[in-house]
Amino acid sequence: MKFWSLLIVAWMPILEVLLIGSVAALLATSYINILSSEARKHVNKIVFAVFVPALSFTCLAESVTLKDLISWWFMPVNLAITFTIGVTLGWIAAKIIIPGSHLQSLVIACCSGGNWGTLPLIIVPALCSEPGSPFQKASDCDSKGLSYVSLSLALGNIFIWTHNYCVIERSAKIHKGRFMKNSDLSKIRDADLESSEASCYVVREEDKGEYETLLPSSTKADFEEPKSKNDTSVDAITNSRGRFQEIWNIFKKNAEDVMEFLLTPPTIAAFIGLFVGVIPTLKSLITVEDAPLRVIQSSLKILGNASIPCTILILGGNLTKGIQKSALKPLVVVAITVIRYVLLPICGIGVVTGADKLGFLPESPLFKYVLLIQFTVPPAMSIGTIAQLFEVGEEECSVIFFWTYLIAAVALTVWSMVYMSILF
Repeated sequence: MKFWSLLIVAWMPILEVLLIGSVAALLATSYINILSSEARKHVNKIVFAVFVPALSFTCLAESVTLKDLISWWFMPVNLAITFTIGVTLGWIAAKIIIPGSHLQSLVIACCSGGNWGTLPLIIVPALCSEPGSPFQKASDCDSKGLSYVSLSLALGNIFIWTHNYCVIERSAKIHKGRFMKNSDLSKIRDADLESSEASCYVVREEDKGEYETLLPSSTKADFEEPKSKNDTSVDAITNSRGRFQEIWNIFKKNAEDVMEFLLTPPTIAAFIGLFVGVIPTLKSLITVEDAPLRVIQSSLKILGNASIPCTILILGGNLTKGIQKSALKPLVVVAITVIRYVLLPICGIGVVTGADKLGFLPESPLFKYVLLIQFTVPPAMSIGTIAQLFEVGEEECSVIFFWTYLIAAVALTVWSMVYMSILF
């Protein structure tokens, strides 16, 4: 494939994102103010609860079968490796740069969660149809390529809407509650000081029980009668039960939090889509052309098609806030860029090449290319959606996206040439 053809193919999806984002930024300015902050917040909730779940379900239910899942088993493993390496490198970068307590989760999310669906959905079909493309030789390049990308999109949503959603939500709660906690602690300390000053006066006999609670244990023992062995045993049993109940409550709370993070609308839709896709009876009822319930699939397709433009509109609208007032350190953008476009692609070549030599991958260059491109894409736009949902790091996220998506045009072009030279 010629350099200029590859450059055009790599540039097109990025240019589309930039053009739509520019329109959104214009609509969000104070002169027009159609896409205001409040409007973006409401649209964001619809994207999270309706559009993204619809897209995940339709992609998986229509294009994935049980046979495909068996032969493509390394794709979720590849995404898990990509995500784990990104989380590790992002955590290291956050500890070194120290961007701020509420931005550490954003750095980790941008390094780990990639755009595994939106950009490949545009790049892969373009590679199949581009004259002179080595992938064009396969007759089923388009259909197979869309199947690979659909599975990548759904699996990527599971990673992004579980781990990244959890990390950013907790960071938002800590950031928003910090000032309130400090204020409450100050009030408690003032109240304790007043109570301590009041307790320093004369203690009457009838107030001895109240006074005991303020004394250290050594002094408090003067007021207490020696306990019998039975009383000691009862106290020990009571303390053990109390500790067990405390441990159980902590475990129960953590389990509830995990289930809450896992049962987000996009994740639920992805699991349902997989379930429908691998069961031929359900698939024939919903996804095929003459299916009796095909109206469900067609309706969800309409909703799912709205997820990508709405996400880009939100991103573009937030971009105006990011450029106007952002205290983000330039080193943060540099670190994320180096991780996403230098370190991760190098790791990807090692992982995919090793898996191929071990016989883990099917004999499909396009499948291997999709695995490699998963290490090279910019941060997922869904991260901006999550940041918007919890109102944390919105401006900084916009700045990160602006620069990473600009650099992605060059990075994707260079790495695509490297990948095709390895595969062919």
